[in-house]
Amino acid sequence: MDEIKKQGNASDHLANERTFLAWIRTSIGIMAFGFVVVKFSLFVKQISLLLGKENIIQSRGYSAILGIILVAVGAVTTILSYMRYRQTVKELNKGTYRHSSLLITALVAFIFLVSVFLIAYLIKTT
Repeated sequence: MDEIKKQGNASDHLANERTFLAWIRTSIGIMAFGFVVVKFSLFVKQISLLLGKENIIQSRGYSAILGIILVAVGAVTTILSYMRYRQTVKELNKGTYRHSSLLITALVAFIFLVSVFLIAYLIKTT
């Protein structure tokens, strides 16, 4: 019996597009959170200078660095999600689709590490 390769139908391609758009929303959310972290750090610095209390914040704040890293991770997530989308389109057209959770695993690991860092940072600064 010959093995017949089943090409992806319209619903498979539409599901791929929905998944891609979900990844885009996720990357925008990560970038927005990074932007807020950086801007909040600047806001606290300005308020402390306005009030004349320079000891409100630590001189070695890591929030600006963390915010920039989050924006960069959001941008990388956008690129990786597009690459995964294109790869899935090719696999669906060839009938050789294989599930991959590498992007999900990497992003979850990164967000978990950032969460641990934020928890440690908040405990240290309070």
